[in-house]
Amino acid sequence: MQKRLNKAVIPLLVFAVMALLFAMWGGLMRLGWRIPALSSSLALAHGPLMISGFLGILITVERAVALKQRWMYAPAVFAAIGWVVILTGWNAVLGAALMLLASAGGVVILMVITRREPALYTGTMLLGSLAWLVGNILWLMGWQIYQVVFFWQAFLVLTIAGERLELSRVLRPTEDSMRLFAVILIAYLLSLVAFPFNLQVGSRLNGGALLALALWSFRNDIAWRNLRHSLPLTRYIAWCLALGFVWLGIGGALGLGFGAQVAGPRYDAALHTVFVGFVISMIFGHAPIIFPAVLGVPILFRPAFYFHLILLHVSLAIRVIGDFINIHPMRMWGGLLNEAAILLFLAMTVSSVIGSVRRSASSS
Repeated sequence: MQKRLNKAVIPLLVFAVMALLFAMWGGLMRLGWRIPALSSSLALAHGPLMISGFLGILITVERAVALKQRWMYAPAVFAAIGWVVILTGWNAVLGAALMLLASAGGVVILMVITRREPALYTGTMLLGSLAWLVGNILWLMGWQIYQVVFFWQAFLVLTIAGERLELSRVLRPTEDSMRLFAVILIAYLLSLVAFPFNLQVGSRLNGGALLALALWSFRNDIAWRNLRHSLPLTRYIAWCLALGFVWLGIGGALGLGFGAQVAGPRYDAALHTVFVGFVISMIFGHAPIIFPAVLGVPILFRPAFYFHLILLHVSLAIRVIGDFINIHPMRMWGGLLNEAAILLFLAMTVSSVIGSVRRSASSS
């Protein structure tokens, strides 16, 4: 059966990728690279552009396509307009309000999903969307990024954890394993409750929960069993996911050991072990599954995909080591190479999609 390219989602995906590119530019500015400031607010908008701009659009579009409900595209539209407003510096409050509407829409979508299929994994993803909403509310109220970033982090961690829990049903996890997951989830949610009252307690509890979640995956996530799978694509996806869990554990250990950080090298390490090492690696791994579902065409796997995967993790190791031995050039170059890996991933993915479309057209 021939699949056709879903052209309707392309504009939103373009806005998502543009948000990612601007966010990375702002990230280089924050690292200290002397590059032109495309916008006066770009460096400060690095986090919001990445979370609500890029990932907010991507995640909500994926769900809208899966559920085939037109109104579900509204959150992605709000997020797209929101990041543009923020980037232009025209009206920061309006931009943040649009991001808030996007996250509220994301919550409504997950409520629909959870109502259709009530389960621990759908509930986990719903809690992730609620964390995104709470983070955006606090940000709109004027809270600093370091105060709300863990709510944005929870959006991504719980979304991914819920998706992985759904797929883990193949292994038929025991009731004890599911109870343990629920305990870890409760501990993680308690850390979010603790943050506004005691940043140090919240950070250490948060780190402990992330470390426990990473350790839980060793026995319960199918990725670890697929590292030597006979199919090249399955094996590649497994390596993306497994390395992501390793960085999640490292990030959790940093939070547990060092507590809250509001700036500086340790802050950089604690955040990016999770946001880059875990989240981006998971995106690398899920892209061959997500993009065919969203675009309607398969991604042609190539062994060269390992280039951006290896570059991402090696460069992140350089960055984190530079953070802890206080060598700023190592941190800068590690961050630059992180972004090079993401750009290479985008280029390889786009090339694969184009190749798949051309192959489909020639065969028809």
